[in-house]
Amino acid sequence: MEQQYYTLEVASVTRQLPIMQVAEHLCIASFVILGDCELVTKAAPLLEKKLPEVDYIVTAEAKGIPLVNELCRLRGLPYYIVARKSVKPYMSHPLTDEVVSITTQKAQTLCLDGKDAMLLQGKRVAIVDDVISTGESLLAIERLVEKAGGDIVARAAILAEGDAANRGDILFLEPLPLFPV
Repeated sequence: MEQQYYTLEVASVTRQLPIMQVAEHLCIASFVILGDCELVTKAAPLLEKKLPEVDYIVTAEAKGIPLVNELCRLRGLPYYIVARKSVKPYMSHPLTDEVVSITTQKAQTLCLDGKDAMLLQGKRVAIVDDVISTGESLLAIERLVEKAGGDIVARAAILAEGDAANRGDILFLEPLPLFPV
């Protein structure tokens, strides 16, 4: 079968996203910003304008990292926080939460290093990712931020996939359809 593509236009950038089957009855347009400097540097200023004032930005490892880095650079924030996908030996008193996302399809543990968790206490936090779809990863990060005592003031992504585009609590630049099989 010939590869099918979805044409995405976001932040004056056009990308041909391969449509990939991720479940028996579901395909998604594969959106990967890792390595896509042009897309990240053009999308970040547009998303940054939508964000309220924040003290920290939190993302999940790994695809949201370049976006969060650019958002922090634009905001003059010296530090962002990454919820890692496993507890690392160097972590002190990590906070953990389990998630099953649309792209991993198996249980994963998201972790905040204890030192990062302490930074979030009483602070305004934006949770940012490349794509928000089912919202499962977002919820796991929300639980971690809440355990750390942070105040979630924004949830944002470049794209809102499927029903996520209908949510009123997510800031995003463009919707991304799902492709039922």
